[in-house]
Amino acid sequence: MEKEIKSSCEICDEEGQVSYEKEKKVFITRLNRIEGQIRGIKKLIENDAYCDDVLNQISSAKSALNGVGKILLEKHMESCVAKKLKKDDPEIIQEFIKTVGRLLK
Repeated sequence: MEKEIKSSCEICDEEGQVSYEKEKKVFITRLNRIEGQIRGIKKLIENDAYCDDVLNQISSAKSALNGVGKILLEKHMESCVAKKLKKDDPEIIQEFIKTVGRLLK
């Protein structure tokens, strides 16, 4: 079951940019690095690498991805969530709780 992906939030659209516009280049660079880490993990497995080495690389990739998520969550809180709270949007709290819950899994 795929979740519908919004193009961007209505509040960001009002201003003509997403909340993470300034960090976009940094995110892309980090995600490219993570993508390389994942390819490296795949290669380790294909080459029958020692389990501990593979697990260390998996841990490193997860940590890097969590770092991107943390920054994006901060930007989301500072812009989208804060603006929706000011507009008394009652749904934003539940949406935010679900988002944080998914990130903490």
